[in-house]
Amino acid sequence: MIGVVGGGIAGMAAAYRLQQRGYEVCVFEASEDLGGLAAVYETAGDPIEKFYHHLSKSEETIVDLIGELGLGDRLEWLYMSNAFYVDGVVHPMDKPWEIAAYPHLSLYDKYRLAMLTMEVDVRGWLPSFDTYDDLREFEDVPIKEFLLDHTTRSVYENFWEPLLDAKFGSRKEDVSAAWLLGRVKFRGERDLLRGEILGYPKGGFAPFIDALVEAVGRENIITGARVTELDTDGGTVQSLTVETDDETRTHDVDAAVVAAMPNVLEELTGYPCDIDFQGTVCSVWSMEESLTDTYWLNIADEAPFGVFIEHTDFVPPERYGGEHLYYTASYVQDPSEDLWGMSDDEVEELWQEGIADLFPQFDAEMVNWVQTARNPRTAPVYERGYLDMVVPYDLSDAVAEGVYYAGMASRAQYPERSLNGAIEAGFAAADRVTDAGERPASGSDPGDRERLAE
Repeated sequence: MIGVVGGGIAGMAAAYRLQQRGYEVCVFEASEDLGGLAAVYETAGDPIEKFYHHLSKSEETIVDLIGELGLGDRLEWLYMSNAFYVDGVVHPMDKPWEIAAYPHLSLYDKYRLAMLTMEVDVRGWLPSFDTYDDLREFEDVPIKEFLLDHTTRSVYENFWEPLLDAKFGSRKEDVSAAWLLGRVKFRGERDLLRGEILGYPKGGFAPFIDALVEAVGRENIITGARVTELDTDGGTVQSLTVETDDETRTHDVDAAVVAAMPNVLEELTGYPCDIDFQGTVCSVWSMEESLTDTYWLNIADEAPFGVFIEHTDFVPPERYGGEHLYYTASYVQDPSEDLWGMSDDEVEELWQEGIADLFPQFDAEMVNWVQTARNPRTAPVYERGYLDMVVPYDLSDAVAEGVYYAGMASRAQYPERSLNGAIEAGFAAADRVTDAGERPASGSDPGDRERLAE
C-alpha cells in the first residue's frame, strides 16, 4: 500500500494516478476538509471557493482531468475584465482603446509594455523573439532591474510596482525576473476585442473535488488524521504513524508520498527546504448590489487590501441566488505583520472601511454576510535562485527509499502556483513510484484496506 500524506489537490491527484496503475492507496488528511486551498463556503446558490481560483488556457493537465472525471461539460471559458484603480478612478485595461486611453503611461510606455507581454525584446535595432524563451537565464536577475532594462521607469513605477507591492510587499526586491516572465507565459489566451479568457466550472471547483474524492474512493481517505512519524528504518519506508481524535495507529506502507508543505516534509523526514512562503488573508463578501464593472481590480492607491475582485462580474450572480460576491485579499510576507495578528472581525472592519473609501456608493447595509479565511503558506516567494531550492519528487537518495514529494515546493509549481501545478506534482510523484517499481496492490496485505477504514 502507498500512503499519501495530505488530502489537497496534489495528494488526491497522486492517489488517483496510483490507483489507475494498480496500487492500493490511503490518503491521510490532518483537517476535516479535502481539497486544500480549494475548500468552499456555501451561498444562496453554488458554493464559492474560500480563496479565489480560475483556470488559464495554458493549464491543460487539470482541464484533461476534469474531462476524465466526466465534468468536461461543466467547464466554461469566460472573458475576465481587468482594471486599475488610480486616484479614485477605475481605468479598464482590457481592450486596445482602453489601454490607449490609460492616462498614467505614455504611448511609448504602452508600446514597451505591450512588447514585453508579447514576449518580444525591443531593446536592440531589431526585435528579438527568443530572448525570453529560457526562464533559467533570468533566475538571478532582480525583477526591478529587469523591468527598468526591458521596459521603462514609468512602466515600472506606474504599472508593475503596484502589482508587485500587492503580491510580494516587502519581499518584492527579492523576486526574480524569471517569475515575471513565467507568469506572462502562464497566462491564457486573449481576444483582441474582449480581453483575457479564463476558465471556471459551473458550480465552482467543489464538484471537481467531489469527483476526485469519489474516483479515489472515500473508503481510501481518512480525514482528521495527522501523520506524526514516517519510519524509514533500514533506509527504506516502513510505516506511517497517524493520530486521530480516537487513537494513534501505525500503518505499514510500501512507499509514502508527502503531498504537503515542506515544513511537514521536514518534520517527518528531516529534509530541509529553504523556500520562503507567504500567507494570505482573504475575505468573501456577499452584497445586495454590484460595485464595479470589473472582475479583477488592481489598486494603485492606498488601500488596506491588495486586490478587490468582483467574482460575480465574471460568473453571473444568478448562479449564487442573486448574491453579488467579492473577494478582498492581502498577502502576508511575515507573521509579525499587523494584518496577520488581527482577528477576523478586526480584518473585516478594516476592510469594510477600505471598500467604503474606494466606492462612495457603498453602504454597510449592502452586506449580507462576510467570511474570512487565512493560511500561513499559500504561495512561494519566487526569489532569485528559486530553482536551486525546489524539492525533488523522488527523495530516495536524499532521505530513504520509497519517499516521494508532491507539495507546493515541487517543480510543477514554478513559475506560478496553481491547481494545475498541484495535479502535475501529484502525477509526477506517482510516476516516480511506478518508475521505482514499488510493490503494487497485489503484493499488499488484503486486510489492510478494511483495517484502515475502521
